[in-house]
Amino acid sequence: MILSNKLLLSAALTFSTAAVTAQNTNQPVFEKINNEVNANSRAYETLRDASQTIGHRLTGSENGKKAEQYAYDLLKSYGYTNLKFQPFEVESWSRGTIDVAFINPDSHESITIKSVALAHSPVKVNETLEMVDMGNGLEDDYLKNPGKANGKIVFAALGLLPGSQGARNLHRSEKTALAIKYGAKGIILFNSVQGGILLTGTASVTGKLNPIPAVCITYEDGMKWKDILQQKTWQAKIAMTNFSGPIKARNVIATIPGKKYPNEKIIVGGHLDSWDLATGATDNGIGSFSILDMARTFKKLNLQCDRTIEFVMFMGEEQGLLGSNAYVKQALKSKTLDQVKYVFNFDMSGAASGFTAGGRKEADAFFKEIGEVIKAVDTSFKNNGGGGRAGLHSDHQPFMLQGIPTASSTGNMRSDIFRCYHADCDRIDLIDKKWMVDQVRFSCMMIYATANAPQLPATRMNDADTKQFLLDNNLKDPLIIAGEWRWKD
Repeated sequence: MILSNKLLLSAALTFSTAAVTAQNTNQPVFEKINNEVNANSRAYETLRDASQTIGHRLTGSENGKKAEQYAYDLLKSYGYTNLKFQPFEVESWSRGTIDVAFINPDSHESITIKSVALAHSPVKVNETLEMVDMGNGLEDDYLKNPGKANGKIVFAALGLLPGSQGARNLHRSEKTALAIKYGAKGIILFNSVQGGILLTGTASVTGKLNPIPAVCITYEDGMKWKDILQQKTWQAKIAMTNFSGPIKARNVIATIPGKKYPNEKIIVGGHLDSWDLATGATDNGIGSFSILDMARTFKKLNLQCDRTIEFVMFMGEEQGLLGSNAYVKQALKSKTLDQVKYVFNFDMSGAASGFTAGGRKEADAFFKEIGEVIKAVDTSFKNNGGGGRAGLHSDHQPFMLQGIPTASSTGNMRSDIFRCYHADCDRIDLIDKKWMVDQVRFSCMMIYATANAPQLPATRMNDADTKQFLLDNNLKDPLIIAGEWRWKD
């Protein structure tokens, strides 16, 4: 018992000493960051300007090219000379025309349905088939109804239906992959957000063209027709044209070389691209333009760190993590991926109130410790991050699958802004400037502390540990569906 008490006391003293050291080392710089960002942040203003002068930022489009150049020129104006485009060429997709109607097979009555194509639907579709309700569109729904979807058009919820306790939802691309697996000839997903909103996004787990069409309709139409399908069989007509082909895009990378460990990189990234229905203010203007202002802040204050910091604007996230996958593939080819020690990914991130360790529990204490120093600078920072699980479907994923630790922020933005995610209402008037100011100043503090930490809070895992980490975070099944589970059990 005495030995146990001594060990506990020793651990407490060690943590206390580390916390005091962190405060003494970082707080003066944090104060400078706080003053600079509060006085001179340009995050909101540049997002507003880009929204007005460019519009949407779809990868591979002329607007996408303008956005890449806008970010490059902005970073150059902040004084970056260690600045480059990272070009990549991939198969991509853009929408053309769409017509969806529900047809009564007895009376031949046809009712046009407001709809939007989901990305990576086929180039040309014109088919009329029976529509079958598959509930949430999860694998259990298919297993409970063997053969029901075969040769039909699946009708399913994009979110989880009421009464789905215990069910774990899947991404729209994974629901489409399941529909394909069980023989469906098309899938219609209805939005979970009320207000007549249409949501777009990719329906492909591979980033390549799907063999079946996938469309989204509104919540209101979805719930109405779910009731109708309980009473009578209807057909769905899906007619669409789309474009699919090779496109060129560019990540934008600005670098501050490390003074002590120049070959150890901290990536601060987020996706610059958006879907074409709107200007992508929340997804992901609020994250990417905050990162651009973080870069401005580091340069303005001439902040030097022990490790190299790369500010990366990824393109192609919306169409299947194209830019971040290209970064990792190029780094593997050049044998420089080992230099990437940490990845901060800010996707739809604003009003930072804490930082999460991306499921790497060994790093929670570090983020909490530094969070307390941030809180000492400004008590509005709640330091409520930590915990949680690792997830998929953003630009941290390719790095995480290589065992590299990732992190992000938690925020306290109004939740109602996310109803416009991937929708035509995702515009600058949703954004409060203060959310971006807070994101920039608190993230700069955490990034500075991480880049100068005597020891990083987590390190790259080997292949076996990476596998176990993904298993522990319940990511095996979605990765199998996506074809990205590389282990043979």
